[in-house]
Amino acid sequence: MTTQVEERFTEFLEKWVCQLEQLQHQLLKLSQEKSTLQLHNEAELQALVSRVTNLHKEYYTAKWAAAHQDVLAFFCPVWSNPLENAFSWLTGWKPSMLFKLMRKARLRNLSEQQLRKIEELRLKIRYEEERVEREMERQQVAMAGRKMVELARLATRVRNGGGAVVEVEGMVDIAMKVILNGLERVMKAADCVRLKALKGLLDLLSPLQCVEFLAATGMVQIRLRQWGRKRSNVLIDLN
Repeated sequence: MTTQVEERFTEFLEKWVCQLEQLQHQLLKLSQEKSTLQLHNEAELQALVSRVTNLHKEYYTAKWAAAHQDVLAFFCPVWSNPLENAFSWLTGWKPSMLFKLMRKARLRNLSEQQLRKIEELRLKIRYEEERVEREMERQQVAMAGRKMVELARLATRVRNGGGAVVEVEGMVDIAMKVILNGLERVMKAADCVRLKALKGLLDLLSPLQCVEFLAATGMVQIRLRQWGRKRSNVLIDLN
């Protein structure tokens, strides 16, 4: 049974992906036609890039609003298929993945200066990824802390008829609130690294290179979702 938050975000995501696919079609069309790219001026290319980045901003705005109500929904998302979940890093794509995609995309006319700055950004993003991972590890270890273990024992005694139910339930609620707030902070920190990586790379590229790069990243994101859904449907049919 899904919650209201899950239902609303699932509906939002379906519409969001449709918008992404529409923009992806425009990105691919431009990136695959060299002559077309040469005819477009930088302002036109930048306008398309801005539409894509604004769409991503809309996603994170909606995500953060929904996560504030139910952050656990994003750590076990009903709107994602198993393949998408397998490649998820703290509720989304791993920022360092962008740098590998950039190498595979073979962007045109990357200068030595651009390559050097991209490598500097990659190292910075990797450091920030590790920092977020350490914070997530701290949250996980806290679950095995003395206070949590004592609270679990107390809750068990109460369940067996050995204590004040209301008082213990209040203590559990407080502890859960601390845990959920911690997870929300980790999720937002991970999202900030994702956005920083995307913006950092786009700032280093020309409008033409941005179009090529966004075409590559969007294609992977959309195909992963399509392939995962197809596999899930096949497994359902077999059962």
